[in-house]
Amino acid sequence: MTLRLRVSFPDRPGALGQVARVLGTLGADILQVTVLERETGRAVDDFIVSWPGAPDSAAIRERLLAVPGLRVEGVWSTRESPGSAPDYDLLRHVAADPARAYPTLVDAVPDLVGAEWAVAVSAGGELVHRSWQAPAGLEETGSLVGVKVADLTSLRPSVLAAGPYRLMSLPVPGAALHVVLARTEGPPFHRAEVDRACRVLEIVSVIAASA
Repeated sequence: MTLRLRVSFPDRPGALGQVARVLGTLGADILQVTVLERETGRAVDDFIVSWPGAPDSAAIRERLLAVPGLRVEGVWSTRESPGSAPDYDLLRHVAADPARAYPTLVDAVPDLVGAEWAVAVSAGGELVHRSWQAPAGLEETGSLVGVKVADLTSLRPSVLAAGPYRLMSLPVPGAALHVVLARTEGPPFHRAEVDRACRVLEIVSVIAASA
């Protein structure tokens, strides 16, 4: 199984090596490390690892906490394929058929930021597009997964929680749409994930406007 682990630890020489050694003793094969943050003397990194058998999240957390000063922010399964370039693939498909820019975006963008599904919502609260992974029955009068649509259509990118969901809401430049991404596993979306999704969304909106 492929897992994503998000950890925060003191940004000092050798700390990353300690995390890698603990993962190695647990039998994990580190496939990719992504630096999300280096501020105020701490680092926040995402590890994509290949895990033998069924992972025990509690045991993973317990062993990692042996590293002094480390905090485990999330352990969750991922569809991400290290070494691939899903953002480039998404943009290539959008450029090939600009008329379907937003449906293509909604289907593909979850894999860019470790989300499970995405939808596009109009300013009036209509569910315009949904990814194939999105659960059935999302539509409710004036709300989506228990959150008022008005709270998902802010003028700026936002992150929030609703029940089991961690949500990211992104306004689409030049269109009366918001793209909303969700996951039930893992921590809230990090600002680095929000920034990545926003950059891709900006390019998609330019391509869509040219259709």
